[in-house]
Amino acid sequence: MTVHAYGAHAGDQPLEPMQITRRAPGLHDIRIEIAYCGICHSDLHQVRAEWAGTRFPCVPGHEIVGRVAEVGAHVTAFAAGDLVGVGCIVGSCRHCEDCDSGLENYCDGMVGTYNFPTPDAPGWTLGGYSQQIVVDERYVLRIRHPEAQLAAVAPLLCAGITTYSPLRHWQAGPGRKVGVVGIGGLGHMGLKLAHAMGAHVVAFTTSESKRAEAHALGADDVVVSRDVDAMAAHARSFDLILNTVAAPHDLDAFLALLRRDGAMVLVGAPATPHPSPNVFNLITRRRTLAGSMVGGIPETQEMLDFCAEHGIVADIELIRADGINAAYERMLKGDVRYRFVIDNATLAA
Repeated sequence: MTVHAYGAHAGDQPLEPMQITRRAPGLHDIRIEIAYCGICHSDLHQVRAEWAGTRFPCVPGHEIVGRVAEVGAHVTAFAAGDLVGVGCIVGSCRHCEDCDSGLENYCDGMVGTYNFPTPDAPGWTLGGYSQQIVVDERYVLRIRHPEAQLAAVAPLLCAGITTYSPLRHWQAGPGRKVGVVGIGGLGHMGLKLAHAMGAHVVAFTTSESKRAEAHALGADDVVVSRDVDAMAAHARSFDLILNTVAAPHDLDAFLALLRRDGAMVLVGAPATPHPSPNVFNLITRRRTLAGSMVGGIPETQEMLDFCAEHGIVADIELIRADGINAAYERMLKGDVRYRFVIDNATLAA
């Protein structure tokens, strides 16, 4: 089946309209008519070959929502017309310890939604900047939000689970002080989720102008990280700091804010490494510097259900497909509040 898509033929070329092929649904497959697809910073890194191993043509997109158009003969959990989502994972080995634990995101055989090897043409996965996608039922997620919120649900499939998973793992909740560094696509979701979990939430930003926005997103307090005195006032007080910044920066200033046994978790993925932190900041308080990567399928479904229950969606700007390249340039400048989402109906326009 041939469908319209948007992708790039080389890392130094803009994204453009193209046609791609999707496989016919197998016994356990679901064919999805994609309504909306969020734009993630990872899309830009991969399609511009800033990360190694990009295969071209590259069709990005792993924040996918839409309707089931067709199901394979052995599919029982979904039916035509269901609202569904697909995130960063469309395959895994299914038999390792990680898969058995519902943590397919850490499986060595994980298949990402785009740029990963697959038997399908052209030999690697092609993502959600397209009209349709065919995915094994194991990796399809049910959406319980009202249909009117569907476009704003799309970023939950990456930005939502990327922040939900570490907040849940490090037990954000009542009685816990949680910091969120950066108020962007990931950070604004971290603020909303940590607030809904009942934590005392502090937003860190380099911009005084974002103070009111951070409070509106759920922050109890806002700290301008360039203000040395404001930072010092929070020394040794955080149980958890979620660092969403996708650019290299000094980690020591934030590590010093952790209490004994506190953890700072990195979820932003810069193109070049952070400066190495001071080891004494870690060993003198038994602090942890950790990383976290999206979540497995069960946890992603849990996150979607949590967000539906609490009325949480992303703050988005809906764009046409022919506005993707301009959106990339604006994203690089931080000129988006807080996630671009493609209206996939415009792919064929």
